[in-house]
Amino acid sequence: MKALRDVFGDTLVSLAGTNKNVVVLDADLANSTKADKFAKAYPDRFLQMGIAEQNFVGVAVGLASVGFVPWLSTFTIFFTHRAIDPIRMLVAQTKANVKLGAAYAGLLTGLTGKTHQDVEDIAIMRAMPDMTVLAPADAIEGEAIIRWATEYQGPVYLRLARDASANVFDQSYRFVPGKTISLRDGGDVLLISTGPQSVRCLQAAEALHGQGISAGVLHVPSIKPVNKEEIVSASEKVKLVITVEEHSIYGGLGGMVAEILSEAAPRRVVRFGIEDRWGESAPNDYLLDLFEMSPARLSERIKKVVGGR
Repeated sequence: MKALRDVFGDTLVSLAGTNKNVVVLDADLANSTKADKFAKAYPDRFLQMGIAEQNFVGVAVGLASVGFVPWLSTFTIFFTHRAIDPIRMLVAQTKANVKLGAAYAGLLTGLTGKTHQDVEDIAIMRAMPDMTVLAPADAIEGEAIIRWATEYQGPVYLRLARDASANVFDQSYRFVPGKTISLRDGGDVLLISTGPQSVRCLQAAEALHGQGISAGVLHVPSIKPVNKEEIVSASEKVKLVITVEEHSIYGGLGGMVAEILSEAAPRRVVRFGIEDRWGESAPNDYLLDLFEMSPARLSERIKKVVGGR
């Protein structure tokens, strides 16, 4: 079990050993995002840009135009709320080969303060044309996605939680853009999730099994692009679909699943997530319980919905 921020730093160091075009630009948060690992290993390919997020996006586009593969590193909130204009105009519209390493995504940033929590980023980024949006569940998938994104030609937004989650994949895992992954089969309800929340969904499903509820879990690491047919096929096996995400219930994974199913296979979709409110400054476990994202609270909530069906 390894924190995704450590995966980010270590994988980029490894990639730089064989790809001389990999460079990293940081916005004064390298010791938090673990981009400092790259800075120590390749100081001549690391650019400390300071607290100037709009500027470092522009610099990255310039570097990409002459053949470099720039990875940008800062907190999620600063990409989607401070640097969104240059990302839209300079990166997405030109299809620049720029990679956005969005650290400290989701709820589990409470100790940095509620101002630093971003639970609107998926909605913002998946609505942007020509932007690929990815969210790994664990360290193994995180490394695979970073390696894939480095080779892919075009903009990538990578959503990275700060802390570690239990591994659900082994070393045989290979990332395929758009592909969804069934973590567990179930006949009563299908849980669809993304990022590390998929791990907590799997734990909740295991708890529900002991209570007589058969819950399937479908992990969606590739939010854009996504294989709509796989989501439809998995959902057609049950009457109830519940989406679970460390994100606002508006415009994120839940919104995407509802859009897909309403067009292709109408059925009841319940969206679990952040319900139109701000986060809190608090420890992780407290936040997961408060927003009913922990395995225990999640299983209780699912049981009520299934029972009330």
